[in-house]
Amino acid sequence: MSDNPAIAQIKDDVTSNDVVLFMKGTPMFPQCGFSAAVVQILSQLEVKFKGVNVLEDDNLRQGIKDFTQWPTVPQLYVKGEFVGGSDIIREMAESGELETLLKEKDVAVA
Repeated sequence: MSDNPAIAQIKDDVTSNDVVLFMKGTPMFPQCGFSAAVVQILSQLEVKFKGVNVLEDDNLRQGIKDFTQWPTVPQLYVKGEFVGGSDIIREMAESGELETLLKEKDVAVA
């Protein structure tokens, strides 16, 4: 991976929380439309999740990209598994795939 100190924190976040969204801003105040879209989808499903603001730390912002080899934020993790970014989450929500995945992973949804 890399020598980025944020990698250990990222690993801890994705393993100690059922659902984690690495995003720009916070769930209450998303700082980009893509992050806001994923927050809205999770909120509609009433999924409890931890939001991690990558704008607070450059190491974290780069670290999450290195961690997944995925170039963009937001990034959604469910039970330690990288699910995808904004477009993938939106498509999964529209098809019902996201709700199915959450239920299969024993994550409470509305």
